[in-house]
Amino acid sequence: MKHTDFGSMACPIARSLGKVGEWWSILILRDAFYGLTRFDEFEKSLKIAPNMLTRRLSGLVEGGLMERRQYSTRPPRFEYILTEKGRAFKPVLLAFIAWGNDHLAPEGASLLVVSRETGKPADQVLVDANSGLAINDEDYMFAPGPAATEGMRNRLMEISKMA
Repeated sequence: MKHTDFGSMACPIARSLGKVGEWWSILILRDAFYGLTRFDEFEKSLKIAPNMLTRRLSGLVEGGLMERRQYSTRPPRFEYILTEKGRAFKPVLLAFIAWGNDHLAPEGASLLVVSRETGKPADQVLVDANSGLAINDEDYMFAPGPAATEGMRNRLMEISKMA
């Protein structure tokens, strides 16, 4: 099955989905944040077929989110390490955790983000680093960036008229 290539789309959400939108890729990144680095560790944790894991790891390496490093020459063995781009994906995983706990876990949270100092759960909020304000629908909106296409600008203008 051929997938649509989102890489050439002007939308940052579409481009992001093109790199990590497949669920196995996101779960591999999750496990990498847990500290897993080796093929067999990912395979055991995810219970994923080796050929699928190979494809997903290759995609993450090609996308610049992970780096493949050899750790053994006899036999040749590799580990997969998060790159700077991969580490920058952490806020997305944190948002998945918060959203999943809030909307998909009637039995209660199975994973929390807690303070290392106090052990208390974090109340995750997306904050504007410039103002310190929580980003909400009342005070913030989508706007075209400098590289927005004319189509995106028109779409956003129409949406803002409806609001």
